[in-house]
Amino acid sequence: MKKILVIGGAGYIGSHMVRALLDANCEPVIFDNLSTGHRDTVPRGVPFIKGDLRNEKDIEKAFVRFDVEAVMHFAASSLVGESVVDPLKYYDNNVCSCINLLKVMAKHKVKRMVFSSTAAVYGEPEKVPITEDALLVPTNPYGHSKLMIERIIEDVACIKGVEYIFLRYFNVAGAHSSGEISERHDPETHLVPNVLKSIKGKAKVLTVFGNDYKTPDGTCVRDYVHVEDLCRAHLLALKALKQGIKNQVFNLGNGSGFSIMQIIKATELVTGKEVKYKVGSRRAGDPARLVASSVKAKKILGWQPTMGIEEIISSAWKSVS
Repeated sequence: MKKILVIGGAGYIGSHMVRALLDANCEPVIFDNLSTGHRDTVPRGVPFIKGDLRNEKDIEKAFVRFDVEAVMHFAASSLVGESVVDPLKYYDNNVCSCINLLKVMAKHKVKRMVFSSTAAVYGEPEKVPITEDALLVPTNPYGHSKLMIERIIEDVACIKGVEYIFLRYFNVAGAHSSGEISERHDPETHLVPNVLKSIKGKAKVLTVFGNDYKTPDGTCVRDYVHVEDLCRAHLLALKALKQGIKNQVFNLGNGSGFSIMQIIKATELVTGKEVKYKVGSRRAGDPARLVASSVKAKKILGWQPTMGIEEIISSAWKSVS
């Protein structure tokens, strides 16, 4: 049976994707350098290759050993602040690595790719919810690197016949329904795990950066998608490629977003514990509202989120309790 090569398959989203593929009776192969991934997330019996995309010989191992049908690409450096401080790391680890991957794919005539992109390619949008035809004006090297990758894949598709689907989204949260895998970042910069850390006494008092935005409660509104909903979108994208729907871009979002205070209140409701927080000053460049439209994904892929913020927090809480 042909394999699905999951690049970054030991990371947070990738490890959930591997389980979704197994549940769909697909055969994943994991490729990960374990810089941010974890070896203990690899399910028993699933082939694992420890390798780095910056080394073509490492990538070659996967395509020589296995009959790869398609690639799902999740591996990337993704901290916005770090990308500003060290942009070369992001262009090397994200852009150059993908060029190497595309070279090996072309050599072995593997054409299908689902690329896990980011809504950061839109920068600060003029309108929300953000649709796929919005201007692409990223405001940091992380967003620039992801957009560069998209452009490179598009160019390669014209001459090498690569068939791709890009999935753009903002924040992913929650954990596997089994509670066995969850978010494990170091450092942890994501809101939901940091809120949970604060009530478990494993972190300082949570800081809310600004409460004077033009939103219903004054705090920033952000888009959150449950990691299992996200993986389902990737499965549907893979299915679409097999059906001839190719070279498309889809935004994934919940359509309305959740404010910081909504997340705090939902956490208190789910856990029965008080979230201690303080209000700090705004962070430079933080838009009031960032939400992606998933109308196109619903129409063409048949995807829409099934879990809201309480389900996201409940699953995350289960995984750390």
